[in-house]
Amino acid sequence: MDWKNLYKKRTVSAEEAVKAVKSGDHVFVAQSVAEPFPITDALAADYKRLQNVEIFINRPVRESFFATPEAEGHFRYNLLFVGATTRKAVVEGRADFTPCYYYELPEIFDNQYPLDVAIVQFSRPDKHGYVSAGINVDYQMAAARKAKVVIAEVNDQMPFTLGDTTLHVSEIDYFVETSRPLPEAPAPEADEVAKAIGRNVASLIEDGCNLQFGFGAVPEAAIPFLTDRKDLGIYTEMFSDRVLDLIESGAVTNKYNPVHPGKVISSVVLGTQRLYEYVDKNNNVFMYPVEFVNHPANLAKVPNLVSVNACVQVDFMGQVNAETIGDMQISGIGGQVDFVRGAAMSPGGKSVIVCQSTAKGGTVSRIVPVLDQGSAVTTNRHDVHYVITEFGIAELKGKSLRQRARALIDIAHPNFRDELGEAFEAKFHVPYRKLVMA
Repeated sequence: MDWKNLYKKRTVSAEEAVKAVKSGDHVFVAQSVAEPFPITDALAADYKRLQNVEIFINRPVRESFFATPEAEGHFRYNLLFVGATTRKAVVEGRADFTPCYYYELPEIFDNQYPLDVAIVQFSRPDKHGYVSAGINVDYQMAAARKAKVVIAEVNDQMPFTLGDTTLHVSEIDYFVETSRPLPEAPAPEADEVAKAIGRNVASLIEDGCNLQFGFGAVPEAAIPFLTDRKDLGIYTEMFSDRVLDLIESGAVTNKYNPVHPGKVISSVVLGTQRLYEYVDKNNNVFMYPVEFVNHPANLAKVPNLVSVNACVQVDFMGQVNAETIGDMQISGIGGQVDFVRGAAMSPGGKSVIVCQSTAKGGTVSRIVPVLDQGSAVTTNRHDVHYVITEFGIAELKGKSLRQRARALIDIAHPNFRDELGEAFEAKFHVPYRKLVMA
């Protein structure tokens, strides 16, 4: 059958498409600004028909019926990243959180949670009958390829991105046509503290480095200080407006990209309409699934890879908590550990953890003797090369525990250094102010 006729035959309303979901199903839903809202809204409205449907999603960006008390017994989120819209449901036991390295998610769908239905969002078909996952390739491609049934919102405002982003219409069971702007996520503005951190990070980045930045004002604060560099590359999980600013400055050529020289490599695009228009059919941007982009074995082959990611706390040993406050899950691992490990193995690579020195209006130090009770260790002490605050750079690689603790206290907020120094002396039985040889 001609693909156009097949496409027309499989095009239905959202209400009709969700009838493919049955009680007890494992259902994948595309995440973040690529969530297919018209379809998930129709699924939520059909809740009385369904029982015990498990919904796998990384990060919903809006309040959802699936996280409400009314959904109990009908739907249950299994989250791969906890955010503001889902924390309450997790705390109250109405949603689950599954820890998982980002690059391993497709394997989870092969083994622990085989998918019955994938609800995704793609572009309209091109002239050959292929649709593109657009700004969210991540693990959406794996879900669409592995699920028994695929329901796709085809939005004519979804960019058509290049790389490994496409499915033929014959591989999709139901199409729901829409035309709606994608939600925007403008890059947060950096305050003076973030800018100070950014200057410190930039001092470690040389010409020819390949870069990964976590999303947010602090991880991306180095970008404005890199516009005088030459031949930078972007090899990242997430591509934002700040990264586009760096590209437009002329500092990025991707000359030393070992996969596709001259091209940005990413898995997710998160930003404004300006960014979405930039990546549309742009032959200088290649998008790939996370099992490729985030795999540490692949990242280890990227020369001079610098990963920059944020955290909640760092303890004296260099252990990093980036996802909990005590035992309360507030976010997730994302791709932090994938890139930290990849950068640590990269020839000339550097793994960088950044944080403001304090939290809660300056009343709490983020540099601590030990992580808070119940905290997750997101990134272990062996993989972190540098920890950076607004007060400086602590180099941890190759340092003893005493040297690490001293270096971290030196970049803590001055208001907490005496207290941290006392903890240092109690732990190591030497004066904090006296140089200690390993």
